[in-house]
Parts: sequence; structure tokens; C-alpha cells
Amino acid sequence: MIAKINGDRALTLGREVLQIEADAVRALINRIDQSFVTAVELLLHCQGRVVVSGIGKSGHIARKLAATLASTGTPAFFVHPAEASHGDLGMITRDDVFIAMSNSGETEELVNIIQLVKRTAGHVIAITGRAQSSIARVADVHLDARVEKEACPMELAPTASTTAALALTDALAMAVLDARGFGPDDFARSHPGGALGRRLLTYVRDIMRTGDAVPQVGLDATVSDALMEITSKRMGMTAVVSANAHVEGIFTDGDLRRVLAKPGDFRILKLSDVMSKKPRTIGADHLAVAAVELMERHKIGQILVTDDEGALIGALNTYDLLEAKVI
Repeated sequence: MIAKINGDRALTLGREVLQIEADAVRALINRIDQSFVTAVELLLHCQGRVVVSGIGKSGHIARKLAATLASTGTPAFFVHPAEASHGDLGMITRDDVFIAMSNSGETEELVNIIQLVKRTAGHVIAITGRAQSSIARVADVHLDARVEKEACPMELAPTASTTAALALTDALAMAVLDARGFGPDDFARSHPGGALGRRLLTYVRDIMRTGDAVPQVGLDATVSDALMEITSKRMGMTAVVSANAHVEGIFTDGDLRRVLAKPGDFRILKLSDVMSKKPRTIGADHLAVAAVELMERHKIGQILVTDDEGALIGALNTYDLLEAKVI
């Protein structure tokens, strides 16, 4: 039997859940204190690895924290507390920092190992919803992630508590990232295989066309000359350069269409009279994503690459960026 949905009730409940969870996160803002700073310092100066542990929904948040730390410059991994009591404690060393996550602070599997962990790991950080819990009392540092109530109508399913824990651990990871001076290049090296890595590691010089592949004509060229160059190089444009290769203008398919709309023999027109002057250019050492942003902002499909003196050294278009999977 399919239950009938009460649309008004669903909307009301959805809004209440969002309000409760937003309030839970907002309450954390004034609650973080020197303990938060101490936790950041412990993670920043950790000589080994950060070991994060939790079970159930807290375990999911713990896995997320370990993954976030590892991808932002802090070696970290997740260990299941039940597995830890059956041999995985051997992974923890005196150089490590152990983070225990439990909303109640009384999770049996963590309580069973926390004293051993305290003697094994360099430091223990507890993230719980109860400052006087067993796990919090053992820890060197306790971060208070308590919430007034869960968003679950029955006050049973972990909802606001996991949202608050997620927000608090994100805040912790980002504070460590900032203190470490972890920048875009570092992030790219941690994510080389995905689209994000390509965006952060691909430079204009890596994908621009060079040499004979770059369409270009001189200032004394005619529109007919430009048309031949555009057709042969297939970039939808040609650069117009001076005798010393300095970029003076660009002539695109769009410029050609505008010329064709006017009366007269377009073939004998001087290109310098109908080209677009002062075209958008970019340096070869810029990230390719900067070229994307420039092209999107000015609604252009090609861009010329110049050196510090304004001489033409390359060109690229939207197709080149797509082929490189930058966009």
C-alpha cells in the first residue's frame, strides 16, 4: 500500500528540519573557544598521522573528516573502533593524533579502546555532544558539538547532531589548511586525476597552439588574405600583427560577417580598416581556467597568447579548452 503524501505537512516538516539544523550549526559559532585553537595546533604539528574513529552516523562524519584532512595536506585515515579492538590499534603510534567522534560520548566500542588509545597515541581529541562523557574526560582536548534537539520528529534519528558535527569538523579542517598555508597548487597535487586537478594544473602554455598552427597576417593584409588564413588554420579568426610580431588586432568570423553585410568588394579591403583593435590577450603562464573566465566574461571564442612585450606567441579557442577538459 502506497501512503498518501500530505504536501502541506511535507513542506512544513522540511522547513522545520532545515531551521533546526541551521540553528544547531549557528549555535556552534559562539561555542568554539581556545579548545578549538588547541585542536588546530595539535593537528598542525602532528608528526605522524591523524587517526579518526567513530561508529554509526558519527562514523560517516569521521570518514569525511579523515578524507578532508588527507586531501588538504594533513595525512589522515579512518579506523573503525570495533576493528581497532581486534588488532587495528597497532596502526596508531606515539606520533599520531587520535580523533574520537561520538555524539553521546559513550559509544561502547570507543569507550572500550579510548584508554588504550590515550597511552598509544600522542594526543586524543574528542568531538562529542556531552562535555562530561567518558570519551570527553579522557581526551586532551574536547570540542563541544552538542545540539538542543534532533530534527527527527521522533527525536531518534541522528540529524541535527550529525549536521553540527560535520560543520564543526569542516571548520577544524579548514583552520588547519589555512594555518598550514595550503594553497591551490598543493590542492591540485592532491587531486591530479579529476576535473579539479586539471583546472588547477593546466596552464595556457600547455594547450595553446604555437608556430605555424597560429593564424596570423600582417598589417598590410587584405580581407581576402585573412579569409585564406582563417580557412587554413581553422580557429575562426586570425591575429593581425606588426612587423615585429606585436599584436595589433584580430579578425574573426564575426568580423567577416559584418564586412560581408556591407556593399562593395570585400576582397580588396585593407584588414587594418575592419579588424577589431586591442583584442583580449593572455600570458602563457596563466592557468587555462583564467583563459576560460576571460573568454566567458567578454563572450569571445578565441584568445591570443602574448609575451610580456605584447608579441604573439600562441592562440587557443573554446575547442582547445574542451579537448583539454578544462571546461
